Amino acid sequence: MPKPRFSTVVVLFTRDLRVHDHAGLTAAVESAQQVLPLFVLDERVLDSFGAPNRLAFLLESLQDLRRALEARGGGLAIRRGDVVVETVRLALDHQADAVFIAEDVTSYAQERERRLQRALAGEHLTLETFPGITVVPPGELAPAGGDHFRVFTPYWRRWRVEPRRPVLDAPTRIATPAGAQWGELPTREDLVAGPTAPESPPGGEAAGRRRLDEWLEGGLARYAEWRDHPAVEATSRLSPYLHFGCISAGEVVERALAAGGEEFVRQLCWRDFHHQLLAANPSLVREDMRPGNGDWHDDDEGLHAWKEGRTGYPLVDAGMRQILREGWMHNRARLVTGSFLTKHLGIDWRAGAAHFFEHLVDGDVANNTGNWQWVAGTGADSRPYRMMNPYRQADRFDRQGIYVLRYLPELGTPDYPGPIVEHEDAVARFRRAAA
Repeated sequence: MPKPRFSTVVVLFTRDLRVHDHAGLTAAVESAQQVLPLFVLDERVLDSFGAPNRLAFLLESLQDLRRALEARGGGLAIRRGDVVVETVRLALDHQADAVFIAEDVTSYAQERERRLQRALAGEHLTLETFPGITVVPPGELAPAGGDHFRVFTPYWRRWRVEPRRPVLDAPTRIATPAGAQWGELPTREDLVAGPTAPESPPGGEAAGRRRLDEWLEGGLARYAEWRDHPAVEATSRLSPYLHFGCISAGEVVERALAAGGEEFVRQLCWRDFHHQLLAANPSLVREDMRPGNGDWHDDDEGLHAWKEGRTGYPLVDAGMRQILREGWMHNRARLVTGSFLTKHLGIDWRAGAAHFFEHLVDGDVANNTGNWQWVAGTGADSRPYRMMNPYRQADRFDRQGIYVLRYLPELGTPDYPGPIVEHEDAVARFRRAAA
């Protein structure tokens, strides 16, 4: 057996809250005598991105991760504060040689990695980064003459045939330093300030793997035919688990392809596509990818009605009620509600993205930004001036009204409002602006 390269390695978990197919954790177990798993409740992240639905899911995921590590002889150190300060402190306290972390794409994650690199180098410690947030790491695929793809279809063609790293088994045994101070997980009351969606999904790797197994066994076969019909349980609902890394995107792809799920895997490729876009253009969170395609105006009344699901357009309102009830929304409804806000009401996509980010358990900077820019016509859509007709969309994908009635019990009664904007007027106004 080769001699370990390190005596002790700190594995800093971020959006990779799992033990299966975790490249950094596996490498630490194989290359170090002792491994010290760590998660830092980063105050900057909590302040900026800590929506109640995601924090509740995060807490359950951390509880599950700690149990999985303890079952393998390890543990999970919990700290709260500045992620760099707390990581370096723990590494020095336990005379660690290195810190392992998964690569990520947001401007904050890239800054975090640079700060860690500088701080650890100052203490003569090593920082090693590993893939695992996406299937194909951002930057590995590029078109001729460019540094990243701006159009999805050619990206998909390359992505589909790109060799992928093998899916890794979970470590069977994790040796941790004697006397490690693991720290307490915060209570829900301490961490989550505000109400959460009453039907939000449970967090954690165990829940994510159960959902994946159920989906592959019972849902995948219906996906290609029924994925656009929001009343049918034909989508995976894996997005929260993918966002927090409770399940590995690489494992999902491998297992779905083995089960014949090519169409489903193509949709997963969109996730990688958006991540490589954001990695190359961190400003996309604030700036249009296609400047000049948006003609926005302020409409506080319209925005408020949209947020509450009281626009008078049943499919739009059902989607907006779903996100409030479940912390999740069917993708077809996301497209329709996003198109309505930006192209019927003419409201800036950033207002919609902020509302989604406030409520979605799967609120992901890369996906949320990429999807909203796509539907607003400022992003990667090759047809930026498409405008979805909510009535036609409902007729195509919810003809019997099962989905809308699920979330709008007052539909057809005096309690349901009339349209806040006439469809034909909105179409005419949008065409004038696009001309």
